Amino acid sequence: MTKKQRKMTIRLCISAVFLITGLIAEGTHPVDWIFFAVSYLSAGYDIPLKALRTIRGGQVFDENFLMTVATFGAIGIGAYEEAVAVMLFYQVGELFNDYAVNKSRKSISDLMDINPEFANVLRDGNEEQVDPVEVEIGETVVIRPGERVPLDGIVLKGTSSLDTKALTGESMPMEIHEGDNIVSGSININGLLEVQVTKLYDDSTVAKILELVENASSRKAKAENFITRFARVYTPVVVALAVILAVIPPLLLGQPWSVWLYRACSFLVVSCPCALVISVPLSFFGGLGAASKQGILMKGSNYLEAMGTLDTVVFDKTGTLTTGRFQVTEVVPEEGVSREELLTLAAYGESHSTHPIALSVLEAYERMVDADLKEQHGAVGLAAPNGHESGKKGAVIDQSRIDSVEEIAGHGIHAVLREAGKPGAGEAGKEAGAPGSTEAAGSFDLYIGNEKLMKRQGIQVSSWKEAAGTTLYAAKGNTFIGSIVISDTVREDVPAALAGLRREGVRSLVMLTGDKESVGKAVANQLGLDRVFGNLLPQDKVAKVEELLSEKPEGRSLAFVGDGINDAPVLSRADVGIAMGGIGSDAAVEAADVVIMNDEPSKIVDGIRIARKTVGIVRQNIIFAIGVKILVLILVALGAANMWMAVFGDVGVSVIAILNAIRALTYKRS
Repeated sequence: MTKKQRKMTIRLCISAVFLITGLIAEGTHPVDWIFFAVSYLSAGYDIPLKALRTIRGGQVFDENFLMTVATFGAIGIGAYEEAVAVMLFYQVGELFNDYAVNKSRKSISDLMDINPEFANVLRDGNEEQVDPVEVEIGETVVIRPGERVPLDGIVLKGTSSLDTKALTGESMPMEIHEGDNIVSGSININGLLEVQVTKLYDDSTVAKILELVENASSRKAKAENFITRFARVYTPVVVALAVILAVIPPLLLGQPWSVWLYRACSFLVVSCPCALVISVPLSFFGGLGAASKQGILMKGSNYLEAMGTLDTVVFDKTGTLTTGRFQVTEVVPEEGVSREELLTLAAYGESHSTHPIALSVLEAYERMVDADLKEQHGAVGLAAPNGHESGKKGAVIDQSRIDSVEEIAGHGIHAVLREAGKPGAGEAGKEAGAPGSTEAAGSFDLYIGNEKLMKRQGIQVSSWKEAAGTTLYAAKGNTFIGSIVISDTVREDVPAALAGLRREGVRSLVMLTGDKESVGKAVANQLGLDRVFGNLLPQDKVAKVEELLSEKPEGRSLAFVGDGINDAPVLSRADVGIAMGGIGSDAAVEAADVVIMNDEPSKIVDGIRIARKTVGIVRQNIIFAIGVKILVLILVALGAANMWMAVFGDVGVSVIAILNAIRALTYKRS
């Protein structure tokens, strides 16, 4: 409980004591009146003062004005206890509201705590503690266990685990080693780290996130804008109706003024729009807080609202549905050639290349050698004979076997290799356990590349391989020996995410990719997507999204999910732009409306559920508050309800709506 809340609680307790005492002493004038006066002032002396300030500021009709007029009117006709009760219960409702808002803000402020207070910088061999904004790119910072990472950078020395829960919503620590990227805002758990800074503080992950969170409240949902407009019209109208209720019946019907003044005051009490004005923004604020706990940052409640109406979700392929890392997924040798021999020859041919496809072939070959050594020696990573060590790129390649390597642009590789175990090759290849070693004499030509290379060399290929990836064809001399398929692997989380989107009523799942359409279709078929478009440049993706936007039903929304780097135009054009892997990506935070702070597409499903729960709570509060108020207003006007009922129509409804709004803060992944 805050200091302000404790002070208000004490005031309300004093007010309640004097109200009860006044009710006990009722009829013993002026003692009862004094008790009621002290009770009124203790509970609400500040309300008339706030009303005066808002009137001076040009805003006449607000809840402070309504409460002041209603309670002064009740006092004027002698309904002291009811005037005090109205003020007391109104302030109780405000206390509930304050508590609810603070609870909502806590989830946001927990996120804001990611801001680092200092950085330990190494300068001239000495360690200095400075403000993170003073650190330059290229400088080295020291991060001890328990300290928050002050700036984005690369680990130069040390290994540790990072607590990234405030950023990603994940409780499992992230293991980091030398050479790994590290992001600001996370907490170093157990190792001493030296990190080279790669971004200034203003460009760091933590600064971008804090800016995003601080600006989120400025973008209001349609429901919030409706309530704001509604209150501006509604309040003056009910004040006018209260005046008519107080004046017209006594003048036309000759009835007592006190009766109709009492009804008019009760009318003003129940007409206060607090339940709507407070609970609707509070619900959205709670929804944003619940999303942030899951590592989902939304730039405004308008995007939260839009997430709840998703009809079409459009995905980029590489880095979103797939990992963006190439791996050997198939090795298809010809008859008479072993799988091991084909992969070994391909690795030797690609050993001088730094192309991602070449590296994936080498990685697969090294895994194969590791497995072979494990089988022979019973341990992974055991030093291979002749000083070779498994598990390190290039370490299992016997360079003496390679006479020459020529890269044929746009086609592939031509290498001249010596047979294993012959003069010039030494015994390294054989001893290292290189699979497929032969004792054939001399050297041979190895061709490894695409279809064009095979056709150029006049090599007869038994069958061209159609696959969801890149196919390398290999030939020994003029003899085709097999093919190797390298594919970008699907993210582990993607199938569950797509199934979740279907369950949540998303009608259309679409993929846009810059890859050739055949590759895109293979991935789309594997995942069960509805449509796929390939060979697209960034401007083509925007055109496709425009087309899809025109096809979606009225009142539903379209989301584009990308990596936030090369998809900025289409992220901006969609109803909701969702950036995956926002952690460490400036472009993701800049371009997207929603940032998923890790690489889990299933978080989109969580975002939809949180949005729908929040919007549902908002609708419940609007219907409940307006329905009860209209009913009580009619009863008050007809004289069938007194001011006590009016108090329930205002304060009771507000408290119930606020308690309902607090539910938006809680969300459990199912």
